[in-house]
Amino acid sequence: MVFKRILDIIISILGLVILSPVLVVVYILVRIKIGTPVFFSQKRPGKNEKIFYMYKFRSMTNEKDEMGRFLSDDKRLTRFGTFLRKTSIDELPELFNVLKGDMSLVGPRPLLVEYLPLYNEEQKERHNMKPGITGWAQVNGRNAIGWQEKFKLDVWYVRNWSLKLDFKIIGMTFKKVFNSEGISQSGHATVEKFTGND
Repeated sequence: MVFKRILDIIISILGLVILSPVLVVVYILVRIKIGTPVFFSQKRPGKNEKIFYMYKFRSMTNEKDEMGRFLSDDKRLTRFGTFLRKTSIDELPELFNVLKGDMSLVGPRPLLVEYLPLYNEEQKERHNMKPGITGWAQVNGRNAIGWQEKFKLDVWYVRNWSLKLDFKIIGMTFKKVFNSEGISQSGHATVEKFTGND
């Protein structure tokens, strides 16, 4: 795990330096096209269910209905936001999370805090490692697969982790992003919420 952390630090620093022009341009475009705040931050559970704030570029507006509730994802997701998600550019600020040590480059994706009480004992194993920007579930279907399959892939990764597997996942991630595969779940602008195990 020491080598995994060293790899995280090196790649996240290089990524932030090399991609800094992209980060600046996207920051400006999000501010113009979607508004402020430019960054979307949300509490997510990390390793051992420790809560941290995950950062992304905003891809949705803050439009609400007359009751003060946010409109559905499909109504708030802009064309520019769709482009950010399709290219995974909205995920780039998570490199700061990796540098801080909240996340890793590779690991189970950090999901909503509200899901924590809904996991069974096996599914909880996904929190035995730091969450990642990409992961085994992401390169094997991403948002296009169901929750049960996604959790099984996450747990398999935790139980079978190796640096070789991480490099394989990173390579597969570039291919998935290039082909824009698994961006959203069928019938949803993003992904259906997890409501528990039947």
